[in-house]
Amino acid sequence: MVHPSSTSSSINLEHVASCALPTPWATFDLHVFLEKSSGKEHLALTLGAVNDGQPVLARIHSECLTGDTLFSLRCDCGTQLESALKHIAKEGRGLVLYLRQEGRGIGLVNKIRAYALQESGADTVEANHQLGFADDARDYALCGPLLRHFDVQSLRLLTNNPRKITALEELGIHVERVEHVVGSTRFNSNYLATKAHKLGHLLPQGSAPVHEASQKQAISAITKK
Repeated sequence: MVHPSSTSSSINLEHVASCALPTPWATFDLHVFLEKSSGKEHLALTLGAVNDGQPVLARIHSECLTGDTLFSLRCDCGTQLESALKHIAKEGRGLVLYLRQEGRGIGLVNKIRAYALQESGADTVEANHQLGFADDARDYALCGPLLRHFDVQSLRLLTNNPRKITALEELGIHVERVEHVVGSTRFNSNYLATKAHKLGHLLPQGSAPVHEASQKQAISAITKK
């Protein structure tokens, strides 16, 4: 299960620096925080006045190097991040917390090991279990001090994950869910089905592909090889 396994008050986060981050959709403010106990560097992207007391359109996004950076089609992570940034840019106000919790908390090396198991027939949950991990090892407690830093107490959260909502509500954050379905491809359809059936994600069956043209071109290039 996903739960705030450590109390947010016990997490020592230091705000290190901030800068402007121009993107294709808007110029965000990028903030970096150091988690003292682990040495991990977590990020926040903000746009507009998020500390005005009104609910903030937000995405709590866990690091996915393969999806966010290498354009992997195994998952929907990169597409979800891009979609969230676009939604926030369109609204002119919002927040993304980018948490260094690769592979649902098991780390990059173990995620690649899990991918290898999936190629042998395991699904994403079974692969975690075969490696000795829980189906989801993420800890959202650090969202507490991150959100307090920006004086944010209420979110309109772009998510399909009810466990994430529960974890944030246990931290005292008011959460209104905003559906965030980005569609499926033949490369991630089994992964999305497993997230729905075994992890409880709120995904409609047969989500229509809505990826960008560049992603469709990538799929075409792969299938022609």
